[in-house]
Amino acid sequence: MDARLILLALAFCGAAQAFDHGPWDALLKKHVVVAREGKASQVRYAGMAQSRKELKGYLDGLSGIPEAEFRRWPRAEQMAFLINAYNAFTIEKILTRYPDIDSIRDFGLFFGNPFKDEFFSLLGRKFSLDRIEHDILRREYREPRIHFALNCAAVSCPMLREEAYVAARLEQQLEEQAVRFLSDRSRNRVAGGRLEVSKIFDWFKEDFEPREAYFARYATVLGMTGGVPPLYFLDYDWSLNDFRSSSPR
Repeated sequence: MDARLILLALAFCGAAQAFDHGPWDALLKKHVVVAREGKASQVRYAGMAQSRKELKGYLDGLSGIPEAEFRRWPRAEQMAFLINAYNAFTIEKILTRYPDIDSIRDFGLFFGNPFKDEFFSLLGRKFSLDRIEHDILRREYREPRIHFALNCAAVSCPMLREEAYVAARLEQQLEEQAVRFLSDRSRNRVAGGRLEVSKIFDWFKEDFEPREAYFARYATVLGMTGGVPPLYFLDYDWSLNDFRSSSPR
């Protein structure tokens, strides 16, 4: 067979393996409300509840992918799959108690901890949100910007993006999420001679090391001039990132 035909065949097979995140993309575009000039978002959980059938269909599709198939995908395809899975299963977890829930922490910090609870299946086995984040994404991909893409359903968490992550644009999407988060002055700012940043940079310190160099990379975004000021970590608001009709945009 002609070498070009072989390459085309391989490319076709690779494309066929890509997971369709279209249903999740449609849900996000319908139920995510972007706020603060694109730097934050809220979720219409009431609307998500009405779209539960579509959400569950997408989640079932995620759960149906065997690990052997997943491991054949390119790196960006794997990362997009895992980030979308984390965010979608977090929404599903909230919906199991919505509207009688004020924070994801209402499930419990020890017993019933929603991040450690193996409440769904992925890659052929029982999974938890922590397993996606800590055991796979952080350990295998070494990409600190995942912290700006994963949404924990809390006000202080980096915004839930208003579209699905896809392999073809993953680099652009991750960088935009970093800029959005770091330029949000309610979460990261220079004030009183210090750099006041999200607790994320404390909890996951090792992922951003050396932190001074990382912050210097985004000096303009953070509003820094000169060197990196002393760090101060802001309190984390675990209130549910819910959008209600009476909520200000």
